[in-house]
Amino acid sequence: MSLDPREFRNALGQFPTGVCVISANPEGYKPFGMTVNSFASVSLDPALVLWSLRNDSECLDAFNKAKTFTVNVLASDQLALSNLYAQQNDHNLVASHYRIGKSGAPVLRGCVTTFECEMWARYEGGDHIIVVGKVIEMETKLGAKPLVFHAGQYRELR
Repeated sequence: MSLDPREFRNALGQFPTGVCVISANPEGYKPFGMTVNSFASVSLDPALVLWSLRNDSECLDAFNKAKTFTVNVLASDQLALSNLYAQQNDHNLVASHYRIGKSGAPVLRGCVTTFECEMWARYEGGDHIIVVGKVIEMETKLGAKPLVFHAGQYRELR
């Protein structure tokens, strides 16, 4: 059976996801971030999370050199940040948008949740690399509303 790539993408879009910016600052790079919606939990013990990165991403080399990164789960009022860090070829973080966390990775301000991670593993996954991180620090704003993406549009939880 052969799947039409566009139909497959549209079908996947029926699954609502949160929106995250993955941020890092490996040696030789300025602090940068990239918007993703491919975030998921993996394990409670040890605390592991994953996200995926296209094999042809302009951020691939930088993430390959990163020893730590942060998964920044965006709040509903951070749509502009999502759009900003989703742009190609311009992923440098704006200084007022972040602080450096205990892991040494940039942590975005105002997020619903942040997970500072040590690189745990990378796996080939078709046209993506699956990145697994061990959570070493986290911060959560209980009751904050997340930014949600569904069927190609930002949505709001009610």
